[in-house]
Amino acid sequence: MRDSKRNFSLAGIFIFLFFGLLKVNGQAVIDPAATDKDVEIGIVEHLDEFLPDSISLINEKGEQVWLSDLIDKPTILNFVYYRCPGICSPLMEAVAGVMDKSDLTPGDEYQVLTISFDPSETIDLGIRKKTNYLNLMNNADKVEAAKEGWKFFVSDSASIVRATNATGFKYKKTGNDFLHAASLTVVSPDEKITRYLNGLYFLPLEWKLAIVEASKGQSGPTINKVLRFCYSYDPEGQTYVLNVTKISATLIMFIAFIFMLYLVVKPKRKTIN
Repeated sequence: MRDSKRNFSLAGIFIFLFFGLLKVNGQAVIDPAATDKDVEIGIVEHLDEFLPDSISLINEKGEQVWLSDLIDKPTILNFVYYRCPGICSPLMEAVAGVMDKSDLTPGDEYQVLTISFDPSETIDLGIRKKTNYLNLMNNADKVEAAKEGWKFFVSDSASIVRATNATGFKYKKTGNDFLHAASLTVVSPDEKITRYLNGLYFLPLEWKLAIVEASKGQSGPTINKVLRFCYSYDPEGQTYVLNVTKISATLIMFIAFIFMLYLVVKPKRKTIN
């Protein structure tokens, strides 16, 4: 009886420590931020909200256009800055890769709009970047389709603020560069936010599902919410790196929790006289 009480007591301590550690290290996973004020760098999901009409962009021809006029099909918004030395390039490489592999056709069934959130950048740099990423695609038909279906833009500071606030894309300027997350925002033809795709790798099935849902105006849960939990920004390397300390600590506590739970519920051995 005394041993049983001790096991329950130890289990209680480990349970308290385990969930306490998750609250400290993994709050972004268990309890995603609800408002913009909770996040300085990252993504605040605005599912089922609509984009404002007053977002002005400069297209590849140097013309001023309105974002609302461009969205006439499922649309994936990609916020980057073109001279980014960190995760912007891997993110756009991932976009090029999944567009190449997907059985959906860009420009016909969906479109990707890449928008620089650095108001100092010009569209000439965006055009050069677009050429680079199209060259990474192997499917000739998809490359031709992506020339029209993957559009690059720059914008003024006021429109950038409206666009990033509306989608919950939170970033911070540090010197000449920015700290930001790797994420895509999926929007329906009527400009409703239906899904977020986080990370630097996208499965063709996940990509297709997000686009099909957007075509129907259906919002879906974010499958990958681990970005802010697993990755920390390395200011020197200017990239996101795996936070081994947080993950290891959580795993250790989880294993300890399972072990203590086993001690509590395991059947007692019968004593043979």
